[in-house]
Amino acid sequence: MGNAKAQQRTIAKEVSLTGVGLHTGANVKMTFKPAPENHGYKFKRIDLEGEPILNADASLVTNTQRGTNLEKGGVAIQTTEHVLAACVGLEIDNLLIELDASEPPIMDGSSKFFVEALEEAGIQEQDAARDEYIVKEVITYRDEETGSEIILMPSDEYQVTTMVDFGTKVLGTQNASIEHISEFKEEISDSRTFSFLHEIEMLLEHGLIKGGDLNNAIVYVDKELSPSTMEKLRVAFNKDHISVKPNGILDNLTLHHANEAARHKLLDVIGDLALAGTRIRGKVIANKPGHFVNTQFAKKLQKIIKNERRNYVPDVDLHAAPVKDINQIMEMLPHRPPFLLVDKILELTEEHVIGIKNVTMNEPFFVGHFPGAPVMPGVLQIEAMAQTGGILVLSTVPDPENYLTYLLKIDNVRYKHQVVPGDTLIFKLDLMAPIRRGICQMQARAYANGKLVSEAEIMAQIVKVKNN
Repeated sequence: MGNAKAQQRTIAKEVSLTGVGLHTGANVKMTFKPAPENHGYKFKRIDLEGEPILNADASLVTNTQRGTNLEKGGVAIQTTEHVLAACVGLEIDNLLIELDASEPPIMDGSSKFFVEALEEAGIQEQDAARDEYIVKEVITYRDEETGSEIILMPSDEYQVTTMVDFGTKVLGTQNASIEHISEFKEEISDSRTFSFLHEIEMLLEHGLIKGGDLNNAIVYVDKELSPSTMEKLRVAFNKDHISVKPNGILDNLTLHHANEAARHKLLDVIGDLALAGTRIRGKVIANKPGHFVNTQFAKKLQKIIKNERRNYVPDVDLHAAPVKDINQIMEMLPHRPPFLLVDKILELTEEHVIGIKNVTMNEPFFVGHFPGAPVMPGVLQIEAMAQTGGILVLSTVPDPENYLTYLLKIDNVRYKHQVVPGDTLIFKLDLMAPIRRGICQMQARAYANGKLVSEAEIMAQIVKVKNN
């Protein structure tokens, strides 16, 4: 498998499903809608004022008691995992999931119906490359209390193995694995959620099973069925008769796979890890997974990815022939020394630019900026990045010398390390959105000595100057 980046994907048209939420029992209509590039997965509550949107994001996980629940500003989405597993399993990157209640329909307790609906909508390739996190070293998370553990290690593609051990007679140890995400649909998507009789009894006591006519959960009978429980189940599930099959499950349904429980846990792992927000190229081994350990791992992974990307120093050859030397820069930019703050451009594409500046003791600003302890002013680092970004924007017009670049806005500025004489600053600016009407938004970062020294989001506009 080559390292060429795959394209992002969404769906071709919208598609809806209706059903009830397992825990809320509420009737719900869920609509999958196509979404633009770099959108990711988002849930929209159309039954609430202002139709709030929640990102499928591990940092919003509040509670994993019965499924994975997201919450922000008082708005909740419950039991997200089966829907998200279907999205990842079909390698869809961008999707808006509209709901008119807090919980997606449980359907049969698996991802099967979601997969069918998404396939019916058709999968549409998009222009942008898919963002993938390539695992370079082993990452683990362990919950000491339960002994649950997730390990992620390098691999050529996304692979998942789950091992479950419930220590009960009816359900001992089971394993399930996929070597390639394309196996999800056939091997995993129809594996249904399951619970144990003792959990069902407790939920019945507290009136918590509402949508659960038993057609959407496999119930493992891990204890004697008392007549009173039988009666309660009969009423709750509206059945005349309930009994236990020889394999230890209630007779409401037949297993699709001998190891359906382990396969369903694999489905949950894929759905929960979608909350890390980035596709993963690596192998996951989950021992006794559950929503708590899965989402804690997703949070940890999210932080690691963010950190690595923030500290990712561009790999440039400072001695290579520049794409633009100082004279070519001066042909494009109106700035002149001592205010020209970029020495050469090393890379220039439609979407990013890399420039450098050698900071020397001879900079005019050192005369007045802490002469006894020379430090490059932070605002001039931003200006240097803006000038580098100016090259990126100006290179989109045929006559850059007739334009000026103006700053419109600077956001999320952070300074991490001081810049001092002798440093070589590397500036990297990436477009955050396509340039429209001469306005461009760029993520700007400056590095020195192998570290990020400052960063900002810069918005600038190019304006044509009337020739005299």
